[in-house]
Amino acid sequence: MQPLNMNFGTLPKILCCVCGLLIESNPSNMCINCLRSQVDISEGIPKQLTVPFCRTCGSYLQPPNNWVQCSLESKELLTILIKKVRGLSKVKLIDAGFVWTEPHSKRLKIKLTIQKEVFTATMVQQSFIVEFIVQNLQCTNCTKSQTNEVNTWTAVAQVRQKVDHKRTFFYLEQLILKHSAHLQTINIKEQPDGLDFYFSHRSHALRFVDFLQAVVPIRFKTSERLISQDDNSNTYNHKYTFSVEIAPICKDDLICLPPKVASAYGNMNPLVVCLKVSSVIHILDPLTLKIVDIPTANYWKLEFQSIASSKQLLPYVILDIVPTGPSIGKYLMAEATVARECDFGSNDSQFIIRTHLGNILKPGDSALGYDVMNINLSDTAITNLSRRKRDLPDVVLVKKTYPIQRAKAKPRFWKLKTLAKEEADNKRKTDFEKQNQDYEAFLRDIEEDPEIRTNINLYKTLDARQILKQKQDKMDDEEEDAIPEPTLEELLEDLSISDNKPKLNSQNNLNTNQIDINNNNNNVNENNNNNDNDEEDDLMAD
Repeated sequence: MQPLNMNFGTLPKILCCVCGLLIESNPSNMCINCLRSQVDISEGIPKQLTVPFCRTCGSYLQPPNNWVQCSLESKELLTILIKKVRGLSKVKLIDAGFVWTEPHSKRLKIKLTIQKEVFTATMVQQSFIVEFIVQNLQCTNCTKSQTNEVNTWTAVAQVRQKVDHKRTFFYLEQLILKHSAHLQTINIKEQPDGLDFYFSHRSHALRFVDFLQAVVPIRFKTSERLISQDDNSNTYNHKYTFSVEIAPICKDDLICLPPKVASAYGNMNPLVVCLKVSSVIHILDPLTLKIVDIPTANYWKLEFQSIASSKQLLPYVILDIVPTGPSIGKYLMAEATVARECDFGSNDSQFIIRTHLGNILKPGDSALGYDVMNINLSDTAITNLSRRKRDLPDVVLVKKTYPIQRAKAKPRFWKLKTLAKEEADNKRKTDFEKQNQDYEAFLRDIEEDPEIRTNINLYKTLDARQILKQKQDKMDDEEEDAIPEPTLEELLEDLSISDNKPKLNSQNNLNTNQIDINNNNNNVNENNNNNDNDEEDDLMAD
């Protein structure tokens, strides 16, 4: 009896129940071609859809109401298109990709590969193309931008400061430009005491207020106003207002500290000078060289104000100065003999004072300071000073000045960029003059204070190197102190993109190249002619 030879590795052969082709046994009893013709796993999946597209901003609608900017054949666009295809949850998506179409055909095609189990242990894989018709539709932001200004913004940040100048806003403008905090604004409008920043979303305004808290001492209040409501869908439309107030303390201001503040910070003298304003207020005691940083929260609890601003500074002449005390950083305590510039020729009034500018001033220099004895003080300041049983200084010097050098100064070789702002309504000529004076004072602060220059961006002018060379030649001939200015290494190149100038330049370059090529060709032809003439002369000689 011979053993039975059984091979369990091979399947029995059967005939296809549709076409009769000999195939291996499978649960469907059909060949591959008949199975594909009988079963369509893409049934129920739409093959043609529409996708809204905004031509103004180049964004596509992602349901329900989110507009996303995408480029052609990008992953973001592919995700949006796949989410619009219904019925993919019943199958397994294997692959997806774009099929090339003409960019102007208003058609987008994607190729999808899916799998599905049709019979027991029988998986079918199929590829098909879904076509999307691009439908032009304006997005929400572009629709608002085409309407009146009243309907364009959703939130506004009203930034104000109660001072008699705008140097703080000039500095704040440069900080906004450097950190690109203005990119989400749809409009910026000037006001007599500040700026209004308009935003299309409330979150953008909140982010801007957070930026202001990081650079200047502020406090703010939030209010909202109902514009419209839909009771059927339970939706509401509000406009939000952020009232932001900047502390009325500026650089170089003279401050009279309340007794609680002075005693809390080591029993300081009541009269102090503001060195710098950032997220905290930096003050200096000019008689003891004590520097204190007051946080924003502590300032708004007591809310003291300055008794004199930079516009009340008077020019003084340094007659003599003798270092007497300790030094902290660039400051050195010294005893100086000063006189007002306006007193020259009328009287011989002199003041012997203590100053913190011992390292900066020397006899013959000019300095700006406060005439403390002639400042109009409020009742609160008089009360605070009377409680401190100390002698007040006659004069408080703040900084060195350069009146002679300013009179001979040439144009600056650096410049600043500005925000695109809408001017305030009913602005008078005197307002423009006052604004120009404040801007010039701000530019001088930038020149004299290197710390300010590190926080903002300065740009070169077109003739920066020529102006700088002329100034250096002039400085070599004069013996006076030069005005502090930024160095050429601190400046950035000003890049301006123009559609006309590069084209003209490229055409000029092309024309120049053509001329050079023609000249070269002429030179080659002349050389060839000369060589031919030389060869003819040689033949004639032979």
